[in-house]
Amino acid sequence: MGQKRVIDSKKHLQGSLRVPGDKSISHRAVMLGSIAEGESRIRGFLRGGDTLSTLSVFRQLGVEAEDRGEEIILHGRGISGLKEPTHVLNVGNSGTTIRLTMGILAGQPFYSVLDGDDSIARRPMRRVVDPLRRMGAEIYGRLGGERTPIAIQGRPLHSLHYTLPMASAQVKSALILAALTAEGESEIVEKVPTRDHTERMLRFFGGEIRTEPLSPANASSDEGQLHPFSTDSGFEEGGRRIYVPGGISLKGREITVPGDISSAAFFLVLGTIHPDAELLVEGVGVNPTRTGILDVLQTMGAKIEMKNRRVEGGEPVADLLVRSASLKGTSIGGAMIPRLIDEIPVLAVAATQAEGTTVIRDAEELKVKESDRITAMVTELKKLGAKIEATSDGMVIEGPTPLCGGEVEVYHDHRIAMSLAVAGSIAQGKEPVVIRDPEIAVISYPHFFDQLAGLGE
Repeated sequence: MGQKRVIDSKKHLQGSLRVPGDKSISHRAVMLGSIAEGESRIRGFLRGGDTLSTLSVFRQLGVEAEDRGEEIILHGRGISGLKEPTHVLNVGNSGTTIRLTMGILAGQPFYSVLDGDDSIARRPMRRVVDPLRRMGAEIYGRLGGERTPIAIQGRPLHSLHYTLPMASAQVKSALILAALTAEGESEIVEKVPTRDHTERMLRFFGGEIRTEPLSPANASSDEGQLHPFSTDSGFEEGGRRIYVPGGISLKGREITVPGDISSAAFFLVLGTIHPDAELLVEGVGVNPTRTGILDVLQTMGAKIEMKNRRVEGGEPVADLLVRSASLKGTSIGGAMIPRLIDEIPVLAVAATQAEGTTVIRDAEELKVKESDRITAMVTELKKLGAKIEATSDGMVIEGPTPLCGGEVEVYHDHRIAMSLAVAGSIAQGKEPVVIRDPEIAVISYPHFFDQLAGLGE
């Protein structure tokens, strides 16, 4: 750590680019490929810090993984074939790795310990620990299981009927993965739909998971289909029941990971708020549980087109063309938040350039990410001249406001670093934006700063 990166503002932006593979899908491809029977091949795997932590963890659990550059080849051990690790499983900075792996390990017949970095040591774990204990899991941790390290003595699990108390794809996915080894059928209810990559990928690997709306009025026929990014997409109202039978077996598959829309979001926002831009972001996953960023930007007046739409590995994919546009302030909250929780930092940057007031609410979850992202974005954008204030569950931003240069902190958070780089790309005045510790971006986007610099050439 200790490096600095100067972000130069750019007169015009034009070109095409590909963003790294989807982080959420990369995690799940390794996990499901590891507990499937036979060989799985993963192309487009994100080689970021978090996903490499997942790969390392499952290697320690006895999974043979060949890295051939363009693809990862996994030799799956089956649903009950993992081996007891000889050392503590280090998840690094990855909340997805630790929480979803807890679900897999809870029903395995051995002892394991999960730990990570200082960020992981501050993040809440009881949201996963408590329902796993209700399934019969034996789990220990600091503060009664709220903090790492987490120790798990695997036990035979029984089925669970559980309503999620918060909108969290990580908690949902951990319970789905635990239910695979449980006796009987588990039912998991989410009142607000969250990203459904686990459900889609389980079906792709041959699992028998099924879902149904909480009420017929919210029925949706989106399963595996392409979806327009519009605010009436059916993912803002109502929830779902998810049924997972225990004892099923998965079969190895070949899977291509689409580009991560959370990574594409930085260039979608930059292309929108820059005064002279036209960018094509190719091969992006447009799963409707993740396209909240597109819906909100479209509502604000962004010019974004979907091109070359297709389905790959059960996930909808498209190329996204973005052009400069004038934005208007909006209100973001409710069921929209889970569909864009990771994109809120860069949306805050967009809001500084929108006419009027933008209100972000119902986003308390931002406080327990890699950093307190509400405090981080408000503090650092104020340094650049933004009119932004924190609230108990979000932010209020007035615009449009010209941004200026200055030195900013990233709070050991990859999304804060990249969001501030977007702000720096449109900053005015003689002084540039200087980002401290920019290398944290490798967590999800190893070549972000090189791509950003190249677009300005």
